[in-house]
Amino acid sequence: MKQVSAWLLATLVAGFFVAGCAQAVAEVKIGDAAPDFKDIVGTDDKAHSLADYKDAKVVVVVFTCNHCPVAVAYEDRLVKFQADYKDKGVQLIAINVNNLPADRLDKMKERAQAKGFNFPYLYDSSQKVGRDFGAKVTPHFFVLDGQRKVAYMGAFDNSQNESKVEKHYLRDAVDALLAGQTPAEPVTKQFGCGIKYE
Repeated sequence: MKQVSAWLLATLVAGFFVAGCAQAVAEVKIGDAAPDFKDIVGTDDKAHSLADYKDAKVVVVVFTCNHCPVAVAYEDRLVKFQADYKDKGVQLIAINVNNLPADRLDKMKERAQAKGFNFPYLYDSSQKVGRDFGAKVTPHFFVLDGQRKVAYMGAFDNSQNESKVEKHYLRDAVDALLAGQTPAEPVTKQFGCGIKYE
């Protein structure tokens, strides 16, 4: 009886562990409706929801943070991307779900001001939105079409070193959607620092 009970307990513990891991690594698929998010505070101290950007033709959600050197390497590219696409009806939304001291809202505000972020930079300390999307690294990009379905996910381009970039995955995907087409390469391999899920 004790042996059965021990086996049952071990099975339940293993089940909870697997479920917890699955929650952290679950990932949306191309064509899925984008996970909704509501009332996430931004560096502007306002609450932001996906519905706030209903007029955008395309929404780009990027999971990023302050501490990761890969994420930092892409900050200027994000600013340039938003500047290039703002008048085309594209909205970039950056979301940070890490809770390290360097990634908390006060530090995010400092970074947004110093870098002149021209897009919302949101902080979800609950990490729910990151789990809902299945974001794994910073930066990890998800492009949402006009119906807010996931049309692209992966990397911004193919090199952290901007001088070595040969493929512009994100821009190509957004350009295709704006032209009424399907991205030719809807999924690429994201790279960066692992998100610190708790």
